[in-house]
Amino acid sequence: MLLASRSVLLFRQFVNEDLGCASYLVGDRQASVAVVVDPAFAIEQYLEAAEHEGVRIERVLETHTHADHVSGHGRFALEHGLPVAVSPIAEPEYPYEPLEDGQVVEVGGARIRVLHTPGHRPEHCAFVVDDELVLTGDSLFVGAAARPDLAVAAREGAEDLFRSLERLAALGDGLRVYPGHVAGSLCGGGMSSETTSTIAKERLTNDALHFRDAQEFVLVSASVSTPRPPTTELVVTLNQGPWVAWPDDLQELPEPGDATVLDVRPFCAYTAGHIPGAISVPVCGGSFGTKAGFVLVPGERVVLHAGSAGEAQEAAHKLWAVGLLDVAGYVLAPNARETLATLDVDELRELLESPDLQLVDVRETTERDTGYIPGSQNVPYRLLRKLGCGALDRSRPVVTVCESGQRAAIAASLLQREGFDVRAVADGGIADFADTVAFRRCGA
Repeated sequence: MLLASRSVLLFRQFVNEDLGCASYLVGDRQASVAVVVDPAFAIEQYLEAAEHEGVRIERVLETHTHADHVSGHGRFALEHGLPVAVSPIAEPEYPYEPLEDGQVVEVGGARIRVLHTPGHRPEHCAFVVDDELVLTGDSLFVGAAARPDLAVAAREGAEDLFRSLERLAALGDGLRVYPGHVAGSLCGGGMSSETTSTIAKERLTNDALHFRDAQEFVLVSASVSTPRPPTTELVVTLNQGPWVAWPDDLQELPEPGDATVLDVRPFCAYTAGHIPGAISVPVCGGSFGTKAGFVLVPGERVVLHAGSAGEAQEAAHKLWAVGLLDVAGYVLAPNARETLATLDVDELRELLESPDLQLVDVRETTERDTGYIPGSQNVPYRLLRKLGCGALDRSRPVVTVCESGQRAAIAASLLQREGFDVRAVADGGIADFADTVAFRRCGA
């Protein structure tokens, strides 16, 4: 997104659809300078934009230490010698320029005012640009607010977040809001897919700004049900520590050896033939990096099974973005002799009468509350590998189902590698059943 006005001379928004992250290029064309705010690990997009606009990027500004994606600040420092500015409360292990509340960073004629807005993390800052727009980072989102439980106790974070939201709402109705995340991120729940808003609109429509009592806000905000980003601790460590360099491009291997195989091809290719024990997470599906992070064990050696070198590189880049840097290579034509059966919703309806069937609903528990198929068991797909499959009977057939098919397919691949006779409802799911049972939790 490109925005230009009398005082904001250069403004570009970049959205990573896979992770739901937003980053920004802010500068002054006339002075030929700019800064990058919250850069993704793939920094080429900012360099290309800066060259197109005829500006020189002179520093990186971080709203906070990110927990869901590897920052590109290390690459800017290593490859281009740029300084990185962040609140000293973040306690980074790399050289940095400190950002203090009320400080003004001048970028040519553009003025960026630092606003300390803790809650998501203690060091979090928002950036007010020329009193026209505010980069809210992980504080105020479009239609929601950030989760407060990733760095401190949820109640402590929520108390700080309440005060930060009040401070942002007081900036004035006319300011445009540009958040650090949109729908698809695990750094909050219920956020919109819209990439921008205004303070006025958020005051009217955002429930997080409707609380007048701090304790009521804390009670609701601290009751976080969204899963934590799967690589939170790893990514925070990488972003706080020494600069992270861009890994070398992957090389094709003759065979995967004893590595864990992550099959990134479309699921239909996986079902037709895959390496025994391979885990299916198609790179063409949404939130690839997050899903892969949920099913891979930190530190294990990973080899990709891809349909092409380009598909392998795309998958690797998305894995690197969430801190999964140890990818040993890829294979294109391995001995893919194992198959996996699927079924559609109508076939599932017929099978429901079978007394031996184990129907596993692999959605999150909160999703199941809104409606589930009677007789199904609930095991979220992200827990199958790391917590084991002890709740299931290996002697009985299993069918996995989710809302639309993507998570059921991942779950089926995880169960097959554990020796289960499994099929996936890979095209459709709970949304196609009219006769589901709703569940209301005590106090809901």
